[in-house]
Amino acid sequence: MAYKRHIDRLPIIPADAKKHNVTCHYCIVGCGYHAYTWPVNKQGGTAADANAFGVDLAEQQPAETEAWYAPSMYNIVRQDGKDVHLVIKPDHGCVVNSGLGSVRGARMAENRRSDKTGTQQQRLTEPMVWRYGTWQPTSWNDALDLVARVTARVIDKDDEDDLFVSMFDHGGSAGGYENTWGTGKLYFGSMKVRNCRIHNRPAYNSEVHSTRDMGIDELNYAYEDYTLTDTIMLVGTNPLECQTNLFLNHMVPGIRNGAKVIIVDPRRTVTTNACEVEAGAENVLHLAIKTGTDLALFNTLFTYIADQGWVDKDFIAASTFQGDVAVGLDEAHPAALGSFEMARAKCRTSLAEGASITGLSEADIVKAAEWIAKPKDDGSRRKCATGYEKGIIWGNDNYRVIGALMNIGLATGNIGREGGGVCRLGGHQEGYFRPSDAHVGRPAPYIDQLIIGGRGKVHHIWANDHYKTTLNATEFKREYNRRTNMVKDAMDAHAGSTREQLVDAIVGAINAGGLFSVNVDIIHSQIGQAAHVILPAVESGEMNLTSMNGERRLRLVEKYMDGPGNAKPDCLIAAGIAQNLERVLREQGRDAYADQFKGYDWETEEDAFMDGYHSGNPEVTYDRLRAMGNNGVQEPVVGYENGKLVGTKRLYTDGRFTRHGREDGKALFCGGEWRGLQAPGKAYQRDNFAFLINNGRANVIWQNWFLDKANDFVSDRFPIPYIEINPEDMADLGVKAGDLVEVFNDVGATQALVYPTPTARRKETFMVFGAPNGAQGNIVNAGTNELMLPNYKHTWANIRKISDAPASAADLSFKSMEYSAG
Repeated sequence: MAYKRHIDRLPIIPADAKKHNVTCHYCIVGCGYHAYTWPVNKQGGTAADANAFGVDLAEQQPAETEAWYAPSMYNIVRQDGKDVHLVIKPDHGCVVNSGLGSVRGARMAENRRSDKTGTQQQRLTEPMVWRYGTWQPTSWNDALDLVARVTARVIDKDDEDDLFVSMFDHGGSAGGYENTWGTGKLYFGSMKVRNCRIHNRPAYNSEVHSTRDMGIDELNYAYEDYTLTDTIMLVGTNPLECQTNLFLNHMVPGIRNGAKVIIVDPRRTVTTNACEVEAGAENVLHLAIKTGTDLALFNTLFTYIADQGWVDKDFIAASTFQGDVAVGLDEAHPAALGSFEMARAKCRTSLAEGASITGLSEADIVKAAEWIAKPKDDGSRRKCATGYEKGIIWGNDNYRVIGALMNIGLATGNIGREGGGVCRLGGHQEGYFRPSDAHVGRPAPYIDQLIIGGRGKVHHIWANDHYKTTLNATEFKREYNRRTNMVKDAMDAHAGSTREQLVDAIVGAINAGGLFSVNVDIIHSQIGQAAHVILPAVESGEMNLTSMNGERRLRLVEKYMDGPGNAKPDCLIAAGIAQNLERVLREQGRDAYADQFKGYDWETEEDAFMDGYHSGNPEVTYDRLRAMGNNGVQEPVVGYENGKLVGTKRLYTDGRFTRHGREDGKALFCGGEWRGLQAPGKAYQRDNFAFLINNGRANVIWQNWFLDKANDFVSDRFPIPYIEINPEDMADLGVKAGDLVEVFNDVGATQALVYPTPTARRKETFMVFGAPNGAQGNIVNAGTNELMLPNYKHTWANIRKISDAPASAADLSFKSMEYSAG
């Protein structure tokens, strides 16, 4: 019997089932799937012409057959108002995953809302407004009218600073080009909202300012480069868990082709273990640095490689800035940018210095440099493909660290080269297309601290849950609840009043220090508990949605099912807010301002796509993307020939670097010397609390558990978020596997379930980021890197036992997550 699904058989997909192109909406890899739908009163047969697989199912199929699907890939959903069978299974013809399915993507079907099977009943189905002490269902017209009237009272033409906005900037589940355009056009086109933030950080900014300032887009290679390279370098990333099929379908073949692997991470991860199994331990170099010392390591590597002459002199001469400083250090640029020699001088770090700061041996640093850049015996240059992620993006001294890593790629000519690249590995897919955000400024406002300080009157939230994914979360939640409760009290006191009287009461509470909160989401989130208006959105597969993956591969996910209830695409919700603002402003005689909200007469998400992304990329349409299937086209799209969109396999093959906007097309090096822990308060925590509380993602859990908290497969495996602790530290703390512990420091406290991890270093632990019932953000202080980038990774705290293992943990396995070759 299939796990927890009370079924011992599944229906056969009929030959005439509808087949839809689907890109997995979880991680950035963007694996290809197909969604099959057909009426519930029908199924296929075993004969080859009676099923979608085209094979005789009466015969035993081989182990690697495509002619099967797992129970997790099946559900019953609504399509055009009727119940249909749904199967979402991997596409063997997609070059991204070649038929592989991750533990996340292969559960897409079971994570669809179904009134027949009972899955995802947590999904929002109707707009809701706070009335009579709770959230009451209502119509779109009623909800949007209230949003527009309250919002219109606190904004005016050219003065929208009292409207705060939190909005996603990604593709995938809740994003995509349609939805980023809808929200972007509203807040950056019709308005010029300055006080806004992104879903995973407290300001509206890039996570990779320095690479862009150096002229290099952060997604510049093709996944196939991992199969063509000599060395794979992974920095602050754990791709086996976080980009599973990028690792399995591209990195592992590269390793089997002979690529050596360098892993820079203070923690031994399952990726390290897997690389050792595949390559042999002698071909894997784990640089287990002291946390936060990446900059010193990269500067040492850069210095050593340059001193040995292992640089690409022709590339440096032809494609990089010649001179000294091109962009000076200032508030917007936390390091000088300029020539190779300038950076070499500023970043100079000896082997002895680098080893002392990082805790590594000089020999291992030299070995890493040799694997990256030492010419081969025949004199040819080594290729090195580098992937980095949140370990340094959300780590210490973001701007300089990423710039220093880029220096190595530029110096060795490994950007724009087959088998090379220095790229983010990513979280969500990307799908950003918005009007200019230049008015926001740089550095951008630190929104969460402004809210804590009493700023802002109305807060529009789009697919964000800062209660789980922000820093200084304890204080933020406390203050957000206090301010929004002021408005709830005012609304309760004016139950039965006219709309005008209610708006007056809300504005009165706002002016007394309250905050009016509007939450757009697919579930009733934790921050949504504080909202006054809740607007239900649909997600990937419930709408047509376009986004690109980590190698800039653009695909169209076709709508294969109805959204729950009256939920709408985010872009159409944004259009509804704009239309209601225009109407309310005209009623108030503010016609000049109302005119700014014209142009939202979209009836479908495709209308929003054509209004936005298509306007900047006229070759791209839904029909053309549909024809490209799950392999799509790699951006930028440069033409349309012979019935196919023409894309770009990898960027900068011509040696011209344009991300910074410089007309000369020359890349810039970054001159940033080591300066210790840069974010305020980090050194204090390190020196006053016993344990490093590292954090990240886990394979079976995704992002902030937004769907997983209502999924039995996940909640049974991890009913409580875990903390990995060395067994010797467990003995000192007096705790056993499964016990609950409190993690606490000078800014807050949280809890977790103890998971013994012998490979964890003493006094260094690891928690799952963004958990709903154990938010690591509760103990992250308010200090950010320059340009308002969060430093989630460098948090120290003490640990104490709360209780023995709860009943929900009684049957949990605490087996090592590493696997062996046998």
